[in-house]
Amino acid sequence: MPDFRPVLNFRLKLWRAAILLSMTVLVGGLYFFQVIHADTYIRLASNNRLRLIRFPPVRGEIYDRNGALLAVNVTTFDIMGYPLDIEKNNMLELLAGLLSGHGIPYTAEDLSRSIKRQSWAPYRVVRLVGNITLAQMADLVADPEFPRELFPLPVWRRTYPAGSLASNITGYVGEISENELQQFSESNYVVGDQIGKNGIERQYEELLRGTPGEESVEVDAKGRKVRTIDARPAERGQDLHLTLDLGAQRLAADLMKGYRGAIVVMDAHTGEVLVLYSSPSYDNNPLAWGISVREWNALLNDPEKPMLDRSISGLYPPASTFKALVGLAALEEKETTTAVTVHCSGAFTLGNRTFRCWKRSGHGTVNLLRALQESCDVYFYKMGLNLGISRLLKWGALVGLGSPTGIDLPGESAGVIAGPDWKRARFRESWFQGDTVNYSIGQGFLLTTPLQIARLYAVIANGGRLVRPHLFPAAGAPVQALPIDTKNLDVIRRGLDYVVRRGTGRQAGSFGITVAGKTGTAQNAHGDDHALFAGYAPMDNPKYVAVAVIEAGLHGSSVASPMVGEILSYLLVPEARGKAQ
Repeated sequence: MPDFRPVLNFRLKLWRAAILLSMTVLVGGLYFFQVIHADTYIRLASNNRLRLIRFPPVRGEIYDRNGALLAVNVTTFDIMGYPLDIEKNNMLELLAGLLSGHGIPYTAEDLSRSIKRQSWAPYRVVRLVGNITLAQMADLVADPEFPRELFPLPVWRRTYPAGSLASNITGYVGEISENELQQFSESNYVVGDQIGKNGIERQYEELLRGTPGEESVEVDAKGRKVRTIDARPAERGQDLHLTLDLGAQRLAADLMKGYRGAIVVMDAHTGEVLVLYSSPSYDNNPLAWGISVREWNALLNDPEKPMLDRSISGLYPPASTFKALVGLAALEEKETTTAVTVHCSGAFTLGNRTFRCWKRSGHGTVNLLRALQESCDVYFYKMGLNLGISRLLKWGALVGLGSPTGIDLPGESAGVIAGPDWKRARFRESWFQGDTVNYSIGQGFLLTTPLQIARLYAVIANGGRLVRPHLFPAAGAPVQALPIDTKNLDVIRRGLDYVVRRGTGRQAGSFGITVAGKTGTAQNAHGDDHALFAGYAPMDNPKYVAVAVIEAGLHGSSVASPMVGEILSYLLVPEARGKAQ
C-alpha cells in the first residue's frame, strides 16, 4: 500500500500557507483602511450622510411703558456652508472674488479665519459671511458663479430705534467672545451667536435670547438632501415692556443738550423708573452691527465719557440736597425741633478753622424750616456736629446711601458713604470734626449717584418707605418701611415746599404743578461747581420724584431746578406732554 503521508503533509502545508497569507492580507487591509486612512474614510462617510443646521432664535423685543419700540430685530442673511464642501475646488478664492465683484469686500484669508473659528465638526454648518441685506443676497444667488454648495440663512440683527436716547438703558448685543463662550459653556452658545453686552440686553439675556433650533438631514455624496432625520424649531425670546417713558426720556435729552450729567425720574411709591438719562450718550446701533478696534478705542477714550452711565455710575457730592436727610436725622434723634434756632452770621468757627455759609452776609436767626428754605449752611454745620458722624452714617445707610440701589442694570456704583473707618483705610488719617462739618452739607468725602439721591427723596415723598428702583416690572421688590416718625417727615416736606414756593428752588415751581424739593451746588475740584436739584410732585400727594445733576452747571437754583420742574410737569400734566411733543 503506497504511503500518502508526505503528499498529505505537503497539502496541509499549502493550506496553512494559504490561510496565513489570507489572514495577513485581511489584517493588512484592515490596518490600511482603519488606521492609515481612517480620517479619509470617516470624512467620506460623513460626506455621504449627515448635515446639521443650527437656527438662531429670534431675540425678544424691548418696549417702553407706552409700547414704543426700544430694541427691534431686522432680518439679514448669513452665507452658510459645510467645511467638507468648502475645502473643495478653491471655493474660498472663488467666493472671495464673487463677493468683491458684488461690492462686499472679503478675502479668502478672511473667510478661512472665520471657518477655523467655528469649525469643530465637519458635518456642522458654519457661517462664511454675515449681515447680508436682502438686496445683496438676491444679487448674489442670481449670479451663476455663486457656489451651489453654499446657501443663505435668514437671521435677525438688532437695531435700536431710540439710539443714543436710551442706549444706557437698552445696552446692545454683540458677537459672543471666547471668554463669554467659556463663561456660559452650559448655555448652548456657539461661535457667532449674539449675546447681550450691556444694559437691559445683558441683564435679561436669558429671557430675551430664546432657544436655538436645529435640523439634522441626510444628504447624498453631492450634498443633496435625502431626508430630514430630526428637527427642533427655534423658540423666540420673551418681549420686555419696561417702565421707561420714552417721551419723558426725550425731553430729558433736550433739557440736557450741551450739558454733562443725568436726569432721573422715578415713581415715588413703587420704584418704577420713568427717566434715566445720561449725557453725553452714544449710539448703540453701530456697536450691535460691529465696529473696528480703532472705533471702539476712540469711544472708550473719549474724554466726554459717553459710555459712562452717569445716572447710576456717576459719583457726585449730594451737596445741599443732603440737608433734608441731616434735618430728618436731627429731628429723629431729638437734636432739634422747629422751635430750635441757630444764628447764622455767614461763618462758623470750629477751633482754628472758619467754615463759610454760601451767603457771606449770613441768614440771621433761622430754624429748620427756614434753614431748608434758604439752604443755610451754618444751621446744618451745627446740626451735623450735634449728631456726630456715627449717627450721620447710620441715617445715610438707612436710606440706602453707600450701597447699590439694586436697579436691574449692570454696572451700578455703590457710592461712598465715607466715615472714620473709610478715611483711615483710604488715607491712613483720623476723622476730624471738620470732616463732619463738611459732611453735614453733603460735601467732603460723601459721594452719591443721582439714582441714590432720587431714592432718598422717594423716602421723604412716600412717607418713609425705601423702594427698589427698577425698569422691568417683574424686577420690583417689596418696599421697605423705615422706622421714621411721619410727623418728622411732615416737617421736612414742609421745608422742601418752602424751598420751591419762596426759597432757592422757585424756578422748579413755574410749570403749572406744585413741586417740593431742594437745590444743591457741589464743589468741583476739576472746574465749575455742579448744579443739583432733587424734588417731587405734586407736593400734597407725591407721585414722582426727580433728580437733575448738571456737571459744571454752577447753580442748582437756576439750572437744575427748572429741568426737574419741566419734566415733572410733562409727566403730570397731559397738556404739557402735548407741548413737548
